[in-house]
Amino acid sequence: MDSVDQNEAWRILIVEDDERLADLTKEYLETNGLIVGVEPNGAHAVERIKNEKPDLVVLDLMLPGEDGLSICRRVRPFYSGPILMLTARTDDLDQVLGLEMGADDYTSKPVRPRVLLARIRALLRRVKEQGGSGAESAAASDEDQGEQTRLVFNDLVVDKAMREAWLNDESIDLTSAEFDLLWLLASNAGNVLSREEIFTALRGIEYDGQDRSIDVRVSRIRPKIGDDPVHPKRIKTVRSKGYLFVKEA
Repeated sequence: MDSVDQNEAWRILIVEDDERLADLTKEYLETNGLIVGVEPNGAHAVERIKNEKPDLVVLDLMLPGEDGLSICRRVRPFYSGPILMLTARTDDLDQVLGLEMGADDYTSKPVRPRVLLARIRALLRRVKEQGGSGAESAAASDEDQGEQTRLVFNDLVVDKAMREAWLNDESIDLTSAEFDLLWLLASNAGNVLSREEIFTALRGIEYDGQDRSIDVRVSRIRPKIGDDPVHPKRIKTVRSKGYLFVKEA
């Protein structure tokens, strides 16, 4: 049994113009306990996401009416749920752009239904773990478990309970996925984390050796926390090993 409660009515919206693929995906996900809607036209996707507020959006990159990148960019100001982007292209640029526009994850088409379900469950699991009754309950939960909820590194502060970070007392604009990665690295300061360890911790699924989302997010986090993207001192790349968050940068 997956750690995401199968009895919860998780609502998924698939934005996909390939009718056969959308129907097959919908049937498979519903068989596995999800409530699924389908939108074939990109021009209507933004309004549906705004009105229906699904728990997760599966968003195709290439759509009639409006492409997935544009939709992702437009919905992010009002939609905080996870967005899983599908792309038929193998070009890394599309995957990078998707992450930069606010997608939480991506997978290349044709995607196997079991793989898609695993990605969806991993994203929903993260939503559930972040849920509850707000920052106070999160802080109380961490205190009960004896976990530290605020990390301070000179001018950088990362707060897990509030899910915020500050640099020189100025709030840092981080996506949910970027904060998760920053917290993971910062809470393991002084230790090298491999891409496999990071991927498994954040996604809950096995690293396939090709996914670049971790590298993209590290490159986006660095300038936000005052790190030099060319010669980083805070988050260092350790060749053939992974990433190291330096305690005293």
